[in-house]
Amino acid sequence: QVQLVESGGGLVQAGGSLRLSCAASGLTFSTYTLGWFRQAPGKEREFVAAISWSDGRTLYADSAKGRFTISRDNSKNTVPLQMNSLKPEDTAVYYCAAKEGAVVSTRALRYVYWGQGTQVTVSS
Repeated sequence: QVQLVESGGGLVQAGGSLRLSCAASGLTFSTYTLGWFRQAPGKEREFVAAISWSDGRTLYADSAKGRFTISRDNSKNTVPLQMNSLKPEDTAVYYCAAKEGAVVSTRALRYVYWGQGTQVTVSS
């Protein structure tokens, strides 16, 4: 049974940092891509970043480039998302997701497994 559990959300002031983590289990990690998405109130879910577990290839949304870093911890089977220079517009529920295959995708429909999400609130 695949499980994705997010942690690390919270309230932070603009300009601050947060480190989210996605703990994954039940996957054959070498054949999966893990991603982070977010959804703000009244908006559609949007892609943030993704990483191919097998080769570490990454992809970022334009809004995340230069501020967010996605990585993978093979020893702990986790996918951290380091978020720096946070802005109020980063406020959203952040979701971890997994898709089969090494091709990194921005499309939510390609991700089969989803976590429950963790709230990130950035105050101005």
